[in-house]
Amino acid sequence: MYNIKTYNAIAQKGLDVFNDNYKINGSGDPDAILLRSYNLHEEFIPPTVKAIARAGAGVNNIPVERLTEEGVVVFNTPGANANAVKELVIMSLIASSRNLFQALHWAKSLAGNGEKVPGLVESGKKQFVGTEIAEKKLGVIGTGSIGVLVANDAAALGMEVMAYDPYISVNAAWQLSRRVERAMTMEEIFRECDYITIHVPLTDETKGILNKDSFALMKENVHILNFSRGELVNEDDLEVALKEKRIKTYITDFPTDRILQMEGAIALPHLGASTVEAEENCAVMAAKEIREFLETGNIRNSVNFPNTIMPYIGKKRLTVIHKNIPNMVGQMTGLLANHQINIANMTNRSKGAWAYTMIDVDNGIPEDVVRTIEENILNIAGVKRVRIID
Repeated sequence: MYNIKTYNAIAQKGLDVFNDNYKINGSGDPDAILLRSYNLHEEFIPPTVKAIARAGAGVNNIPVERLTEEGVVVFNTPGANANAVKELVIMSLIASSRNLFQALHWAKSLAGNGEKVPGLVESGKKQFVGTEIAEKKLGVIGTGSIGVLVANDAAALGMEVMAYDPYISVNAAWQLSRRVERAMTMEEIFRECDYITIHVPLTDETKGILNKDSFALMKENVHILNFSRGELVNEDDLEVALKEKRIKTYITDFPTDRILQMEGAIALPHLGASTVEAEENCAVMAAKEIREFLETGNIRNSVNFPNTIMPYIGKKRLTVIHKNIPNMVGQMTGLLANHQINIANMTNRSKGAWAYTMIDVDNGIPEDVVRTIEENILNIAGVKRVRIID
């Protein structure tokens, strides 16, 4: 029986992934944690926790580095909310070009004028004359699951689309429309595009990637959309660029007090993944990741350990989280050989300083021998965590 601890409200469709071998928020320490945006940084995480799954893409609310050192696998759900975010980006793209947000605010201010409203509308609407997006150029920075969908849909709406991503995956390249042009540098996007949308993760390298230097390269009256992370944009430089009218509109899903006071900035209340469908998709994907890991040891969509998949054929499985250093696998297999244990299947993957090994052995091994092997492997320098899956 596995115990799953949840934070936030997890969509029932996701919880339904767990069968009768699971308790949700049962008594006792949990085997895994399932959450959305709850901040875990100050929480005590029991040593029984083997995995944490975030029903969403960003893991800023999870102490990943600390958990990695403790041998806890952290999962996210890339692509599960991609369509929801894509639709909001496309809506904002059109709304910004037609001055829709400003127009709605102005129209609301006419309330109370009675029969004068139609005349006021006709005389005042000219201040909101916008432009059409067809044949305008959109630059997409980052071609992950969201960036690809945005690029393809914008192209289908008649826009000229350029995409930049030096780390584009083979899968993303296959999914991109042939109408999407490849930009060789971000500077090319900055110089040529009327609209720019950014879809990259927040890292030390990408923090403040949109700043005074990039703004200086952009066309005047450019529209910028940021539905990835607020910190990707330098707020000091953004405020100056908006005041100088170099940027016509900045739309973000990450409000700050300062952004809310900037003229030309439109801040939505973090609605990117706030659809019933996206919440269900993320919950289902996260629950499946946890269940597969607990039951088979397989790792899919981990942010801190290598994705490692080996078909589970019902034999006793040994899984080991360890440092990525020489002779680790040799020491493990040597211990098995010393006990005359045959290896039926094995895989080893690494990610940076860490590695993950799965070894299937024949069934029928006495329990005391299994526990001895587990203890011996744990004593190998560099081994962090060992599990035996029956």
